[in-house]
Amino acid sequence: MLQKTIRDAVSVSGIGLHTGRNVTMTFKPAPENSGYRFIRTDLEDAPVIPADVQYVVATTRGTTLQIRDVQISTVEHTLSALTGMGIDNVLIEIDGPEAPIMDGSARLIMDALKTAGIQEQATEKEYFIIEKPISYRDEVTGSELLAVPADDFEVTTMIDFNSPVLGQQYASLNGIENYEHEIGSCRTFVFLHELEQLLTHGLIKGGDLDNAIVIVDRIMQQEDLDRLAQKLGKPSIKVEKEGVLNTTSLKFNNEPARHKLLDVIGDLSLVGKPIKGKIVATKPGHTSNVQFARLLKKAYNEQRKQQSVPSYDPNAEPILNVMQIAEMLPHRFPFLLVDKVISMSKTQVVGIKNVTMNEQFFTGHFPDNPVMPGVLQMEALAQTGGILALSLQEDKGQWDTYFLKIDNCKFKGKVLPGDTLVLKMELLEPIRRGIVRMQGTAYVGNRIVSEAELVAQIVKRS
Repeated sequence: MLQKTIRDAVSVSGIGLHTGRNVTMTFKPAPENSGYRFIRTDLEDAPVIPADVQYVVATTRGTTLQIRDVQISTVEHTLSALTGMGIDNVLIEIDGPEAPIMDGSARLIMDALKTAGIQEQATEKEYFIIEKPISYRDEVTGSELLAVPADDFEVTTMIDFNSPVLGQQYASLNGIENYEHEIGSCRTFVFLHELEQLLTHGLIKGGDLDNAIVIVDRIMQQEDLDRLAQKLGKPSIKVEKEGVLNTTSLKFNNEPARHKLLDVIGDLSLVGKPIKGKIVATKPGHTSNVQFARLLKKAYNEQRKQQSVPSYDPNAEPILNVMQIAEMLPHRFPFLLVDKVISMSKTQVVGIKNVTMNEQFFTGHFPDNPVMPGVLQMEALAQTGGILALSLQEDKGQWDTYFLKIDNCKFKGKVLPGDTLVLKMELLEPIRRGIVRMQGTAYVGNRIVSEAELVAQIVKRS
């Protein structure tokens, strides 16, 4: 199945649930493999925040993404709508710190996306295929999430609030193609007795009886109801029996459970790839959803690394030989650590370093037990990534790359004299403002010996 984006730009406007700020969110087409990316257009440098679980910083009454000191909160409904519509790549411009709550569901966003039109792209979708059970449990809340193999994407949720009105409820989605009619229109919900506490803590400033189901499960004094009505900007609130406060009826008898399923889909989209597997979520919440998404992301990365070991034929003609590499990189002996490049695309490069006993670093590391230093493995990966980054510049030969940051570095095996080090670097997101973020993996044969996320900056030579 091919990846999809939207055909035309489209905007929605509304109020942020917790900030109470009016915001406009504009969806724009995006290239293949770019995923979902938010851009804060209200800020001077228009920072980009990828919709990735590594950027989640808060999960209180919604999911919040942050990069540097810039946040976007309550993104789960937006991401759920995009996933539910089968859209893989989109740029989301937003002029405030929080996505609009709209009617408390994903319906209005889905309507806007349909108006924009959905466009197939040239590249095949890459799925995260669940090959074995993956589970998460929160011992404090009792939340449990489980992923098991399945031919399609399926989700089942169960909620239990130990309430006479909202007790146990179940909801299921069998195939993403059913999302629009079965899940997307289901609204968020809150208990009436929680409203004042949320308002006191500065949350739900944009809350309204039109964008949430308010569930009444205990008797409240009329003076308390009047105080809530004033805070909500309503003339009055009256409750004569336990049930649902809103004047509108439930769309489904199990609408709260369906909305929890909507949230699960939105939060799990932060894995970054569509999932093939069955998800079973018991008493889910944003915190447990995100923790589970982290486990899935880790499993996906491990799976992808094992499935994508580069094939190396020493008899094949290289894409770049060492002399051509030296024309691109400023490094020279003994610090040029890439001998040749055997494959390269716009998003990935594979280099080779033949490790010999004659390497100068073995003199001190260690003469009687020679092992290639891990820091030099990282340097070899960084140089390989630099080759890709520089190859994408128009005026080649006028730029250098400078190492800025390393994350999630792991050393998993020794590199010894006689080993052929295969160096793979993959772009994690499009290069923006000269910042390059890549996943690096070093192999000896089919064995991963080191890996890390590397960040560099492309700088013009003076």
